[in-house]
Amino acid sequence: MHQRCNTRGGQDMGFDSRAAKKLKAMFKQQCRDAGAVCWLCGQPINYDAPPNSRDSFEPDHFYPQATHPELAEDPENLRPSHCSCNRSRKDGVPAPSLGSLSEQW
Repeated sequence: MHQRCNTRGGQDMGFDSRAAKKLKAMFKQQCRDAGAVCWLCGQPINYDAPPNSRDSFEPDHFYPQATHPELAEDPENLRPSHCSCNRSRKDGVPAPSLGSLSEQW
């Protein structure tokens, strides 16, 4: 069973326009085809998980829609993420990663 992400009034948060929904679907397919991982946590995304489940795909806006509404439907501003990672980040900056390994152990 999939755990659900937070929603507003039971509805998915995010894109609302027809063009934005089309962009989201195209971006999801591109990410699925590339095997893209979540840019926030680096873990694989379950592209088949139901919408709003914690490990499902959700496009994240590198520059938040709240501060950069003009970039809301710009494909260059999108990053692949888990629903839970995207919604935990909200409009903040991503948490820093641990960096790369100095050696292969």
